[in-house]
Amino acid sequence: IIDLETEHELGPDQRGELWIRGPQIMQGYLNDAEKTSGMINSEGWLRTGDIAYADESSNFYIVDRAKELIKYKAYPIAPAELEAVLLSHPLVRDAAVVPIPDEMAGQIPKAFVVSEGPLDGAELMSWVNERVAPYKKIRRIEFVDEIPKSPSGKTLRRVLMDRTPKS
Repeated sequence: IIDLETEHELGPDQRGELWIRGPQIMQGYLNDAEKTSGMINSEGWLRTGDIAYADESSNFYIVDRAKELIKYKAYPIAPAELEAVLLSHPLVRDAAVVPIPDEMAGQIPKAFVVSEGPLDGAELMSWVNERVAPYKKIRRIEFVDEIPKSPSGKTLRRVLMDRTPKS
């Protein structure tokens, strides 16, 4: 597990990018040395693009994709982590979190929520924010009828991001 900024190895329970090495990984992209070097470093480590952590017992947990991270000031925020908190609320049926531009912070988390019944956005935001680190707070909520998904069930974050006006 490697720190995204420093490329130094991280310890147990620290989130970073999962790198793998061995005879089972691809050798590279055919006739594309530049793309290969962006994915496989000179020591043979393949950058998976997965955000993960390993516990004290060396069990690995993949929590998100690096390209989907929200960059709030200098802090990375995994949308899947905020979605899990949202989904633990009894009146939230489905949720997705995307980055939206912010002049001061770079990006802030915005939640799209499908509710099971009457739910106040400010109260839900407060409920989530009590359960996460201060920099991970959801800053905007929009209630929607459904979260767009691919045929395989993957959340289509790009569709939600395109719905949000650029600042």
